[in-house]
Amino acid sequence: MTIKGMLSLEQLQAQIQEETIETIIVAFTDHYGRLVGKRFDADFFLESIAKDGTHGCDYLLTTDMEMEPIPGYDFANWELGYGDFHLVPDLNTLRIASWLDKTAMILCHLENDKTHQPIAEAPRSMLLRQVEKAKSMGFASAAASELEYYLFENSYRGAFEQHYHDLQPAGWYLEDYHIMQGSRTEKFTAAARRHLKYSGVPVENSKGEWGLGQHELNVRYAEIMEMADRHVVYKQCLKELADQMDISVTFMAKYHEDRAGSSCHIHISLWKDGQNTFAGDKAFGPVQGTDIFRWFLGGWMAHVPDVMPFYAPTVNSYKRYVDGSWAPTRLAWSYDNRTAGFRVVGKGPSLRIECRIPGADCNPYLAFAAALASGLDGIENKIEPPEIFEGDIYEAKDLDRVPYTLGEAIEQFKQSDFAKKAFGEAVIKHYTHFFETEQKAYNAAVTDWERKRYFERI
Repeated sequence: MTIKGMLSLEQLQAQIQEETIETIIVAFTDHYGRLVGKRFDADFFLESIAKDGTHGCDYLLTTDMEMEPIPGYDFANWELGYGDFHLVPDLNTLRIASWLDKTAMILCHLENDKTHQPIAEAPRSMLLRQVEKAKSMGFASAAASELEYYLFENSYRGAFEQHYHDLQPAGWYLEDYHIMQGSRTEKFTAAARRHLKYSGVPVENSKGEWGLGQHELNVRYAEIMEMADRHVVYKQCLKELADQMDISVTFMAKYHEDRAGSSCHIHISLWKDGQNTFAGDKAFGPVQGTDIFRWFLGGWMAHVPDVMPFYAPTVNSYKRYVDGSWAPTRLAWSYDNRTAGFRVVGKGPSLRIECRIPGADCNPYLAFAAALASGLDGIENKIEPPEIFEGDIYEAKDLDRVPYTLGEAIEQFKQSDFAKKAFGEAVIKHYTHFFETEQKAYNAAVTDWERKRYFERI
């Protein structure tokens, strides 16, 4: 299938000559999943960057949300002088950025500037390592991520100046599946669908969600690396499109304690020779599957505690896990049951596993890498999943629960032998420091909740 908006170098050259492309964004994601990089003159990109790449300061994999270089990393620090790493454009990701004027975009792998080996700590490198492992086991992986977000009538600048208080949602009643309420936001949503479609991110549908001003826009599934790339382009497009319209969109996992959380349900299946290896004739409750399906599910579920920060990376992430809120709180699997952390859906060629644990704040490269590594380990070690659960999992108090806090998740993550084996001890040490830095920043902050609670009455 030809994907609209994707470009070859020859097509890019033609558009540059026609002066329909003037700028190329060369980017990669940091730990948070934010795109960082440079904008290049299109002619210079063709002459130099497309072949030789470019450079970026290695502090970009050691910063916090405010772009402060954080001490304590072995990878890059003041003592080492914060040198450069090599940004290597992945030509398979070259696409038009339809929402920007005369602009194309390309995503990059990161390599050591001296050895030209992949930077192990880079999110895209971590997923690539798991893709290569799957390939060595004879599998290709297909995936999708379903992102939810909240839309507000306030601009980003206005929301900032209001300290994010009393924001006006783009809706005034719960609009889950409502067409009329969804029509009121079509100026934004239709533009998002159109720009994604013409930026190499094929769209399936959009719908209202279970929150005031909450929406979901789904794109077509793809090979797992391509899906992660589509995910980051999607978020960049929607944020910048909202900014152009003087409104705002947030992918926080839980933007308000009284509102539904925003998820990133991820779907995965394994394929070999054009066939879905999950589809078979063995009965697992109502599911007709294979041992590959069974063991992948077993490994994915078993290793959730080992890699939880890759699914839920912020302090805010854990406030989404509330019983009866559509977010999963316990580790169980079921067939087409939205109370389950693992919801199996489809049948035959469409059979797949949906993990409902990640929030909209996850970095897709890290979440997919964690999921794929866990499932492949399940196949290698024939890890059995628990029995299928039927009924309301929120009421099943005897089941293991997802961690309550980022701090709790970090403790399990940094002690995990599986995580160290899957990603390397240096990588786990690096990300432990990153997540602990996030937790410490929160612990030091004085919040509105504290002022409201203690200012007068303590």
